[in-house]
Formats: sequence, structure tokens, C-alpha cells
Amino acid sequence: MALLTFELPDGSTLDVDITQVLNAGYAGRSQDDVAAHVAELAALGVPAPATTPALYPVSPYLAQQTDRVAVQHGRTSGEAEWALVVAEEGELLLTAACDHTDRELEVHGVAWSKNASPDVLARRAWRLADVEDRLDDLTLRAWVTVKGEEFLIQDGCLAELLTPAYWADVLRGRGELDPGTVLISGTIPMAEGIDQFGEAWRVELADPATGNAITLAYSVVPMPEPIG
Repeated sequence: MALLTFELPDGSTLDVDITQVLNAGYAGRSQDDVAAHVAELAALGVPAPATTPALYPVSPYLAQQTDRVAVQHGRTSGEAEWALVVAEEGELLLTAACDHTDRELEVHGVAWSKNASPDVLARRAWRLADVEDRLDDLTLRAWVTVKGEEFLIQDGCLAELLTPAYWADVLRGRGELDPGTVLISGTIPMAEGIDQFGEAWRVELADPATGNAITLAYSVVPMPEPIG
């Protein structure tokens, strides 16, 4: 499994042994907008989910705190998300995440594509209870670097997505709100006209009320050509 360490605002750290990772999909709060998005993706060959919102299990070792993601080809990209982390004794943490996804594989199966690259998590986290009263105001942004130039590709707020409380209730109902569980939120729309297939990604989860932010960044590194 994966052992991740999160630094909290008071300077303390929590180690979490990750035993389960779940990626939410089609998780916009407006399901009318989600239905329109499903239709757009279907036109591109991405199979529609059987239900929305969707939930995709991911191999636990793919939850990583890394600054480097190795990929097999040039059509992979990140997605700005938040992550709900269940720590010891059921304490809930909130952090930034980037679900790096294989877009070539996605047309054959979304669940497969989610297991082809890591879910990158930030090294800092907030206790969910400390920000829960203003969750909708938290901002979520992502930048992609293409040919050495960084572009803002995602810019939104948590009000656009189903809440951590919603997903905690789902997991509780499944008997899966256990220490070691990570739930990745699903993402917000990408800006049109920006190449998502870049050489680096950066994500920021920010709290306008305090000016504090949690960030992560990583480079996208092509693997060597296979032999045989």
C-alpha cells in the first residue's frame, strides 16, 4: 500500500496508510450539466457511465505524493480535484489532488484510464471540520505547462462539485468510511483552447477567508520506448 504524510496547519503531521482509493466521476453538483458533459464525451468515443455520479476504485499504491509522473505516451493529462482522506480514528482531512488520466485509454474504459497513472496528492492538508462552514467558497485551480509556458486551464470553486459530506455519507452507507480511505472528488471544467497534454501540472486548493492555500506540482515524464 502507500504511506502518505500530511502536514497540518498547526505544524503537526499525520501518517496515513492508504488502503483504498476511490475516484468520483461526473460529480458536478448540477446533474443537468453532468448529463450534457456525458453527451459531449460520448461524441468523442468515451463510454457513458451506467449512473451518475460515478465512483471508480483505484489501486491504493496509485495515491502518491510525488513531483514526477511517468507516462507511456503524449496524450495524458491531469485534473484539478480535492481529496478526502480518512485518517486514524476516522478524522477527515481535505487536501488538493490531481488525477492524472490516460486519455487514449479513457475511450476504452474510464475505470481503466484511472488506473494507468497516479492520483497525486499534496503534502499539506486541512482538517475538514476547520473549513467545512465555508467549503463552497474554497477555490480550485490548475495550471498546465506546454512548451515551457504555463497556462491556467481550470478555475472554479468547490460549490461546483458534490461535497465531502455527500461522499462521506456514500462511503458510510457502503461501510467503507475507514481509516486509509481516499476519495478523489471529480473535477471542474477545463478552459477551451488550451492544450491539456503538457509537460507539467500544478494544482491549488485555496481558502479566500484566510489566504491559505494547499498546492502540488509535478512534471510529466515520458517513459523510454519499449524493446520488443
